Amino acid sequence: MNRKIGLVGLGYVGLPVAVAFGQEHQIVGFDISEHRINTLLQGEDFTNEVGPHELEKANIDFTTEPSRLRDCDFIIVAVPTPINDNKQPDLTPLEKSSETVGRNLTKGAIVVYESTVYPGATEEVCIPILERESGLKAGQDFFVGYSPERINPGDKEHTFRTIRKIVSGQTPKVLDIVAEVYESVVDAGVYKASSIKVAEAAKVIENTQRDLNIALMNELSIIFDRLEIDTKEVLEAAGTKWNFLPFSPGLVGGHCIGVDPYYLTHKAESTGYHPQIILAGRRINDGMGKHIATSLIKEMIHKNMPIQGSRVTVLGLTFKENVPDLRNSKVIDVIRELEEFGVEVQVTDPYAFPEEAHEEYGVDLINYEALKPADAVVFAVPHRFYLDKGWEQFNHVLKHGKGIVMDVKSSLDKATVPDEITLWRL
Repeated sequence: MNRKIGLVGLGYVGLPVAVAFGQEHQIVGFDISEHRINTLLQGEDFTNEVGPHELEKANIDFTTEPSRLRDCDFIIVAVPTPINDNKQPDLTPLEKSSETVGRNLTKGAIVVYESTVYPGATEEVCIPILERESGLKAGQDFFVGYSPERINPGDKEHTFRTIRKIVSGQTPKVLDIVAEVYESVVDAGVYKASSIKVAEAAKVIENTQRDLNIALMNELSIIFDRLEIDTKEVLEAAGTKWNFLPFSPGLVGGHCIGVDPYYLTHKAESTGYHPQIILAGRRINDGMGKHIATSLIKEMIHKNMPIQGSRVTVLGLTFKENVPDLRNSKVIDVIRELEEFGVEVQVTDPYAFPEEAHEEYGVDLINYEALKPADAVVFAVPHRFYLDKGWEQFNHVLKHGKGIVMDVKSSLDKATVPDEITLWRL
């Protein structure tokens, strides 16, 4: 494998890819953020996906200078593909990065996209930009491949090296080269998709499938709540059957599961088909923040607690446990709904960056030790920081150690709940 590799986008996805390649080859790591590059040059990954030792072992030339990509003949693009306020795909980062790559593309180079897109986006959106900016012809002067990312933030077991990699290419020869390059660092091996569109579709349905399964669990939790049945106990009982799938209810945020289905539905609607099951699942999952907040209000009314002027503490703001990633966190839906009822909400999160929380959501994070005693707690994100403290922490967080605890992900031990606490969980 004698390709000179360049990596465009050094976020949650791009950096682990860059580090894996950098431990085996000399590569160029490009990002438009000077802050990101400066912290990486100092050996720090503020996403916590890569440790200092791994970073140190990787031979990566970190840069914000796009012209450095001209030294590369195998360029991997790993930039975010979010949705806008109308839940439509926002391809701006993908388009901008394609412009940057196109302006620095050399003859014979291969560009591989890892960003999650709808089937057809690589060939319909990215290739024309690469051709326009480079003046070169795709399939003749340069080639394109697609290899969907499968990074799971915070997961130290399923990593870039240990997850089998789907690869695809414009031609059989390009596919073989793309496969060879990834095989040089992915221990789990590769799977050769028959076309770029097949690889794109495979990625987008992986998360759509998870989204739908979680939506089913969320809908069941709403039903069981009305029937006064504990959802977790039901799932544990049903889970004794060998083929029962182990999904559980919760808030579905982040930059994958809560986003990717909209890419598929957008493309489906462009063909004249209106997806029903996928969008139904999205509606259920997008409504869970409001359900949790209104459930808390009902519990408070049952306890004869005043609503307006009451204080509720929210533990955790990131989209999942033990990561600092705030993108598309659905905890904010709980917060805003409670505030509409006139509740004073204080939010704390030991992993999130306060500046980012303020900029992204207008939320001022409070240091855990500085929390004022609250009438109720929404245990939104089960960070290890909170789990290690167990039930004892509510002596500090709740007024006189009494009140309501909303355990969103059923992370606390129900069997040892103190008598003074009313427990609610999805």
